Amino acid sequence: MKKNRVGMVSVGMTKFNRRAKETAKELCYFSSKMALDNAGLTRKDIDGVVIGSAPDAFDGVHQKHEYLTDGSGGMNLPSTRGYVGGGTGVFSPIQGWYQIASGMFDTILVTTEEKMSTVQPSAQAAFLTIFDNLIERPLGPNLIWIFALEMQRYMKKHNIPKEHIASVSVKNKLNAIDHPANMLGRKHTLEEVLEAEIMADPVRLLDVSPVADGSVSFVMMSEKKIKENGISYDDVAWVDGVGWNVDTTLWNNRDLYYPKYVEVAAKQAYRMAGLKDDEINPTSLRKWLDFAEPYDPFNYKELHHLEGLQLFEKGGAAKAAFEGITARDGDFPVTPSGGLLGVGNPIAAAAGMKSAELFFQLTGSAGKRQVELNENPRGLAQAWGDLMQVGTVLIMKGGRVE
Repeated sequence: MKKNRVGMVSVGMTKFNRRAKETAKELCYFSSKMALDNAGLTRKDIDGVVIGSAPDAFDGVHQKHEYLTDGSGGMNLPSTRGYVGGGTGVFSPIQGWYQIASGMFDTILVTTEEKMSTVQPSAQAAFLTIFDNLIERPLGPNLIWIFALEMQRYMKKHNIPKEHIASVSVKNKLNAIDHPANMLGRKHTLEEVLEAEIMADPVRLLDVSPVADGSVSFVMMSEKKIKENGISYDDVAWVDGVGWNVDTTLWNNRDLYYPKYVEVAAKQAYRMAGLKDDEINPTSLRKWLDFAEPYDPFNYKELHHLEGLQLFEKGGAAKAAFEGITARDGDFPVTPSGGLLGVGNPIAAAAGMKSAELFFQLTGSAGKRQVELNENPRGLAQAWGDLMQVGTVLIMKGGRVE
């Protein structure tokens, strides 16, 4: 599988908005057309299409795969739709990777899209359906208070001060100022985050990413096709390792302080990238990787996921964030894009934006967001989905890294 190397050669992205005027199909069109244009390609050069998008309820249409296919460039082409909750934006390029790595295709156009403003009265109306209809739904749960439980457990287990968690919001919203798609990039003080409107203790308004509309697309190619098209290796980010895992839907049967599903997916990706088990530890990994883009729908989730990724010891990520270690110019940059907290959270497209950040950073095209890279640069994107159960991990390396 690894002999048939797969690279990402271009990205297209719409701006993330609270209420986009464009339809979901139009959002897909704009991002996929931009990705093709940036690669110097047309639809005739594409062998197949991958679409990542949430349940039909969000876009307000039935059979959304069929609805989005032509806007995503897939008319009369093999088309695949995948959805694993928030993990979709990382899993979709993984789907593109394995269709090329298997030898089935040489060029795949991947699009991740979400239009969350369509569902009424709010996205929570759709989220309610993910809870068990017998033992959970009668309680009227919503995602805010479910994750308030998880955040509370994480803080209590490790005696983490809220100030340490709030520093993630400050960092990511500041980083997002430099992202062209950003919706809520701005400067916040720690006090503003700590004193924001309470939603479900300990979760406050600025601890949470804003729902949004948006679309992100990628063109992925086999190494053979990259050479045929004369694309410089300096302009390619290669897939180095992938992993995904699904835990039980019964979240109330697990200790929520640690995301085991992320650890399992991460170790799959690290091993595929060639690491041995004794190299999968925080010290070694933070030297091997140049930066990470963990999923941050809530500020504590970035920390939670960093620990599941083995990048910090359990309970150690919060202090590192507070001390500036994970700042864009810190010892180990985390979420240089600005993440969901700053750029926005159109579910499937949100993690698509994180996958895109690997491409931007590793090809040196991130502009003001650019982090300092080592001689053999690598980056990692991770996303999580459904009820604390899905882990997806994508590791990519710079074009000249063998």
